[in-house]
Amino acid sequence: MTIKKLTQATKEITNYRNDIINNLLKFAVTDMLLFWGTDEKLQAQQAEQWEPVLVWAREEFGGKYKTTQSLDVQKENLESGEGLKKFLEKLSDRQLAAFYLAALNMRSVLLASALIKGKINSEQAYKAAYLEEIFQAERWGQDSEAETRRKERKQELNDIEKFLKQ
Repeated sequence: MTIKKLTQATKEITNYRNDIINNLLKFAVTDMLLFWGTDEKLQAQQAEQWEPVLVWAREEFGGKYKTTQSLDVQKENLESGEGLKKFLEKLSDRQLAAFYLAALNMRSVLLASALIKGKINSEQAYKAAYLEEIFQAERWGQDSEAETRRKERKQELNDIEKFLKQ
């Protein structure tokens, strides 16, 4: 992703701002940080990388953000959107464009929030977002297509971080 694409996305945000915010709020209840694995080694890594973001998000947005090991969306998460909505509404079009693209990249509104607010950098965001994939690759072996895709995603996150600092 280039800065040019992020600039174009910023122009498009203006026309669809409310729809984008509403879609992000719906997406937040299925945020990947809320669904933990069952493997103890993976859980230890999730606790190390994900829990600080969850603690910050709970404080920042006043939401409960309850985690689970099942595929069921927790009731508390359905009720945790008001603070996040206020946060998203305060973002400039430029910030919201970067936020939206980061959230899609990482499958996580909460990680995108932490990246936008400077609580984590693009490297930390990448490691947290692709933690499970990297964990599985280390366990079962690398897949060259998946590795190439992760490198592209990592570069996108670096570009987003640079874009936000301009």
